[in-house]
Amino acid sequence: MSETRLIQGRYRLLDPIGRGGMGEVWRARDESLGRQVAVKCLKPLGPHHDPSFTRVLRERFRREARVAAALQHRGVTVVHDFGESDGVLYLVMELLDGRDLSRLLDDNEHRPLAVPDIVEIAEQVAAALAYTHRQGIVHRDLKPANIMRLADGTVKICDFGIARLGHDIGFTARLTGTGIAMGTPHYMSPEQIGGTEVDQRSDLYSLGCVLYEIATGAPPFDLDDTWAVLVGHRDTPPEPPRRHRAELPEYLERVILDLLAKHPEQRPSDAHELYRRIVAGRTVPSYAPTVVAPRPSPRPRPRPPEPAGREARLPSWTRGMTTGPKATGTALRTTPPDPAAGLTGEWTTRALTAGTGEPAPDARPGPPPATARALADRHHAGLRLGRLGRWTEAGEVHRAVAGERARLLGPDHPDTLASRYEAAFALSRTGHAADALRAYKQVTAARIRVLGADHPDTLAARQEMAYVLGRLGRHLDAHQVYAAVLAARERTMGPDHPDTLRCRHNLAFSLSRLGRLDDSYRMACQVAADRARVLGPRHPDTLVTRYEVAYLLGQSGRWAEALQTYREVAADRARALGADHPDTLAARHEAGISLGRLGRGAEALRLYRGLVADRTRVQGPDHPETLRARHGLGVNLGRLGRWEEALAESRDVCAIRARVLGPDHPDTLVSRREVAVSLGWLGRWADALTEYRQVAAARERVLGAGHPDTLASRDDEAHCLQQLGRGAEAAELHRRTAALRGRRPAGGP
Repeated sequence: MSETRLIQGRYRLLDPIGRGGMGEVWRARDESLGRQVAVKCLKPLGPHHDPSFTRVLRERFRREARVAAALQHRGVTVVHDFGESDGVLYLVMELLDGRDLSRLLDDNEHRPLAVPDIVEIAEQVAAALAYTHRQGIVHRDLKPANIMRLADGTVKICDFGIARLGHDIGFTARLTGTGIAMGTPHYMSPEQIGGTEVDQRSDLYSLGCVLYEIATGAPPFDLDDTWAVLVGHRDTPPEPPRRHRAELPEYLERVILDLLAKHPEQRPSDAHELYRRIVAGRTVPSYAPTVVAPRPSPRPRPRPPEPAGREARLPSWTRGMTTGPKATGTALRTTPPDPAAGLTGEWTTRALTAGTGEPAPDARPGPPPATARALADRHHAGLRLGRLGRWTEAGEVHRAVAGERARLLGPDHPDTLASRYEAAFALSRTGHAADALRAYKQVTAARIRVLGADHPDTLAARQEMAYVLGRLGRHLDAHQVYAAVLAARERTMGPDHPDTLRCRHNLAFSLSRLGRLDDSYRMACQVAADRARVLGPRHPDTLVTRYEVAYLLGQSGRWAEALQTYREVAADRARALGADHPDTLAARHEAGISLGRLGRGAEALRLYRGLVADRTRVQGPDHPETLRARHGLGVNLGRLGRWEEALAESRDVCAIRARVLGPDHPDTLVSRREVAVSLGWLGRWADALTEYRQVAAARERVLGAGHPDTLASRDDEAHCLQQLGRGAEAAELHRRTAALRGRRPAGGP
């Protein structure tokens, strides 16, 4: 392809960065979004393929590309777009700053990588495979060239779906004299070689080959003859890696050899089990000979740095606070103090029998210091993932650390409970509110038993219980828990402690969910003033409460005041957090909603266009918040009477939401309803009826026949029937919905 080639009027190819049997990879510029991307151009569809085969191939390409584009994990290369241009199939992917493992080995003159690097690569690839295998996706061609290590240490797997496409097209190199045309010989599983059905465990075998190579410098069967390589995979036990490199940890050798088992059932059952084994293995300290030397004087541990955004004038008691999250879940979290020192003085005291100095019957000895430090490092790695919004991965880390801490320290040790608390927090942030509530209840009960009912950590867990109760729609229960926690915080910490102020913010939030808008507004205004006094007017916590004040103004119909407050919060967040911070973008979005409510559709449309561009640039085109901004754009196109454009935008957003979130997700159904609204305004009532009925059926299936959203959808359907002149059907539908409304219990959702 020419360097000046512009694909689909959008992607300008700049220079080639890789070639292979299936085509080329180019560095390119996305002219629409102004960002650098990688474009993989697959080999042209030549005239030797008949038209029917070409049609099937294009469909398979679209299917495999959609699969790759739907994968959302930090360990998988992001696919932005795909299509066909002049007979060339292409994929548009994120441009990675790093080198694949094959090049790393070449750069190292095929000497093995350092042991910590091998373990880190193994752990990250296992986590990525655990995710993709849960989606039912098997890579089929895992090899060093398909695993990238970025400059920041992140490891990514590339080319999901490409191996199967290569087999369909016939571009993979055929093995001399074998007739086999799939996979790469040095990394093929025995079942691939035998032509039998492959599953996720085939990827684990290939990963074992990769780890063997980066650990020893050569693949397990490093032979020149292809047939000998295949026979080796099928029939010959691999030589243990430690015979080539004695300093490899024994657990790592065991993991690699188990991955290279000839029969799939002898390998780890899945990638998640592999991940757990790697994490557990790296926490066990290696043997080191004891050297007798004078005991050095202990050095004081350095004070951890102040959390980002905390102003210097804050009182000293705010340092190292262990607080729960904000009510909206959008503000910064406070990092707990480092538990690497092992057993705390408080825990040690509680573990002793009163007045004797002897261990209590259930007290356990502490783990070796190196193990405690390793677990603390893993715990903090999970916290970092959470701060980056990578909650699924954070939850996996915290659950693994919690299990290991429970084994080493005991199930009720404060460090074990800290990991269980963070695992519950990750559950709540990934939409598993019911599971999070159960986990928080267990942590709360244990902390009451071990630390006491008024301990700050116990109160933090109770406060999180209230948060997930609200997420589950149990607003009265949430309010009661918040009120009890607030009383305890005021009694033990004082009214101006940031944790107390956070609980008061949560309580104001719960009042609004109970319909007590005036009480909620008064309390939120007071909390905002108190936070500004204690923390500063532009502290993230202060801005969270001011954001809530704006929300309450809107709920009360005071949209002009809400707009002004949202704009002030957006400006202050841009200064304090940055223009591209998610909280800043959220305030801009709410300002757009306020403009629409005030009938200022043209201004709202301009705001949403800019917001869509910024969210696409920062978070990607398929991110739920990007799609939410595009939904707002479509709504305001309709408000301006531009219904054809509104219909096109709503349909596009609906299709992407169905792919990314699922066809029955509430956001997808909101977009589908917007499609129906646009069709109605265009006079296409028969088409609108089809959409309304699909929304109503999905809501009834997910929420139940009597849920307010389901009943609203049935009203939409009845209105559509009236517009089509089918009054009798509309009346019957109104009668059924009225009966369902009458059966709803008082105070129901």
